[in-house]
This record gives sequence, structure tokens and C-alpha cells, in this order.
Amino acid sequence: MVSDEPPPRRRFVDLSPLRASPAFARLWIGSAVSGIGAQLTIVAVGLQIYELTASTLAVGLVGGIALLPMIVAGIWGGMLADAFDRRRVLIVSAVVAWASTAGLVVLAAVEAGRDPAEADVWPFYVFTTINTVSATIMGATRTAVIPRLLPPRLVSRAAALGGIAIGAQLTVGPALAGVLVAAVGFPITFAVDVVLFSAGFLGIVSLPRLTPEGATTKPGLASIREGVAFLRRAPNIRMSFLVDIVAMTFGRPFVLFPAVGAVAIGGGPVTVGILTAAAAAGTFLASLFSGPVGHVRRYGVAIGRAIQLYGLFVAAFGLVVLGGVTGLFGPVGPSFGEASPVALTLAAVALAGTGASDEVSAIFRSTMLLTAAPDAMRGRLQGVFTVVVGGGPRLGDLYAGITATAIALWFPPLAGGLAIIALIAVLLRVQPSFRAYDAMHPTP
Repeated sequence: MVSDEPPPRRRFVDLSPLRASPAFARLWIGSAVSGIGAQLTIVAVGLQIYELTASTLAVGLVGGIALLPMIVAGIWGGMLADAFDRRRVLIVSAVVAWASTAGLVVLAAVEAGRDPAEADVWPFYVFTTINTVSATIMGATRTAVIPRLLPPRLVSRAAALGGIAIGAQLTVGPALAGVLVAAVGFPITFAVDVVLFSAGFLGIVSLPRLTPEGATTKPGLASIREGVAFLRRAPNIRMSFLVDIVAMTFGRPFVLFPAVGAVAIGGGPVTVGILTAAAAAGTFLASLFSGPVGHVRRYGVAIGRAIQLYGLFVAAFGLVVLGGVTGLFGPVGPSFGEASPVALTLAAVALAGTGASDEVSAIFRSTMLLTAAPDAMRGRLQGVFTVVVGGGPRLGDLYAGITATAIALWFPPLAGGLAIIALIAVLLRVQPSFRAYDAMHPTP
């Protein structure tokens, strides 16, 4: 007998999805473990390429080269997820991802015995791009299956659990990469990812058959047109994409961290690591204390307020940088002993706030997408969602890099944070259906 009583209010993350669906539990655990390996490889590839080339530009090209294939993969992968058995799509893309990581092991072993002057860097770009493409398809498909494994009331809790996994991946993966590269070298570091990926593969293989419900469309232009037509009729989902693009375009200060560690806060690479970890810690803590999300119904309002809070924290970080470059915190230098403890603490708190508020927004945006969209359309929409989440930060890096160079180091976060607050207020006002969105009656 199902009780009509509302679920008890919680402070900490709700683990009900793990108990309600063993298939979801295996998928979540597998993706969390394999995600640590994925973050490990991202950092290790950058370190390997820098060791071979001593070029920051060469390291930056890893993401730049993979951007267009990632966008294509998000769109195409979403169509595959809406046309075929999603379990099969996950298995095929997982095998390709595993093989590309194994290829990095071989490449690293070959380069270990060669003179860096004779190194071939382009194979690393090839394998990392293949890995990015397959991971994008996997990510879009894996998220699209969640509503098939859980009842609607648990989808928001599942999204919060996703934040726990992401926070762990972003903190453990990079740290583990640094330790392993220093201790055992690149080949074994990449091999660790190969082993960790096995957990994700087991979580996928154990899934039931997941053929899309309703009418399906073969991948191609007709499928794209159908997805575009649906988005035109789905103002709430469309707005959830738009507000995220606003936040990521004007609120991504990560590309500024090296300069901040050198001239504003001091501390050099150690400061960069602390600031990066602070944002990830905020994501983790927001998910850990996500118990109340199950009682929120006005998702549009919650998303808007969370993103405005995100903008406020970004602007606060900009103020800290402004204080640093004007000498408010005293003289600083590139070694960690020359960092300003006050400025570093304030900046870390601000960035933890950005991670926490962004995670709250992500929980509600993801839940809205999964519960308001029909099953036959979820793959394509998750593909677009993946492109937005992956492409938005790259726009943000471009905005921050250009404006910091043209105006000042503090300008991108301070002006960007204020712009986010203002733009979200305008968007909430012009889209009343988004403000009125009710989780009990989800409408796209």
C-alpha cells in the first residue's frame, strides 16, 4: 500500500533512489568511480603534453580540438539514444571510450623511452578527442535512462546524487593524477583509469533493455527537425538552457586563476589548486545537504534564484581580485609563502559559493528536463543539454580571457557576476511560464 503522507523532510542527501532501484544504484556507483578515472586522465593528458612540448597552447588545444566533435557527438548521440536500445548505445560508446584510454596507455609507454624533441603529440589529440566524443554520447544516454529506472518523485533526488559523484570526481581525480604521475609515471596513471572504467562498464552491462517509449525516428535530419520543433513548443526547457548559458558565459573565472595566483592573491600553482578545489567542494557540499530539494515545487523560481546567487558569488570573487591588484591585501608573489591568507580565504569561500549555487541550479534544471520531456525525446534533449553544459564554459573562458586582457583582471568576474543577476531577473520576468513551473505538473 502506498502512503499518501508526504516524505519526511531531510537535511542531508536522500539515498532513496539507490534503495528503490538496484539498476540505478549500480549505474550511479559505476559512473562515479569511472568518472574519477576520467578526471584523472584529463589532468594527466595535460601534464603529459606539457612535458613533451613545454607549451601552454598545446595543452589548451586538447579542449579546443575536441569542442566541435563534442557538439556533433551531443546532437548525434542524443538521436541514437532516441532511436535504439539505450543500453546498447551505452555499451558501444563505453567500449570505444575504454579503447581510447587504453590507447593513451600505449602512447605514454612509447613516449617514455623517447627524446621529447622527437615526440609526436598529435596521437594524444586523436585519442582524447575520441574519448570526449564517446563520453559525450555516454553522458547524454545515461542521463536519459534515469526516469526509466526511477519513479518521477525520485528524479530530483537522483540529480542530487549526481552532484555528489561530480564533486568527488573533481576533487579526487585531479589530486590522484598529480600523485600518480609523480610517483609511477604516465603509462601506469592512464592504466589506473582503464581499471576504474571497468566499474562504469559493469554498471552499464547490468541494465535492462531500454528501448525508447513511443514513436522513434531514425538518426538524421528528420530527427533533428523533430527535436527543434519540440524545443519551439517547450518554453520552460528552452529557458533552462538559456539561463545556464548566461551563467556560464559571464561567470567562469577559472581561466583567470593562474594570473590571480601570480599577481592578485599570490601563491602561484598552489593557489590555483586551492581555488579549483574550492568550487568542487561547494558542489559536493550542496549535494550532501540536498535533502530539501524533494520538497521544492517552483523549479523555475528556484533555478533563477540559484543562478542569481551564483552571480553574486562570482562578483564577490571579482571584488577580491580587485582588492588584490590594488594592493589592499598587501604585497604578494608567485610562491605559496607570498600568498595573502585573507584574500585566499575570501576567494575560496566565494568560489565554494559558486559551486554550491551552480549545483542547486543543476539539480532543478536536470530534473525539469527529465520529468517534463517525453521519453522518446529525452536523448536528443540530453544531447543539447550536454552541448550547453560543455560549450557554455568555453564561451565563458573566451569572455574572461578577452575582457581581462583588454580591461583588467578583476573586470570579468565582477562585471560578469552583476550581468548574471540582471539578465536572470529580466528572463524570469519575460517568461512567466518558467516562473510558474510546478514540479507536481511538469510541462515542457
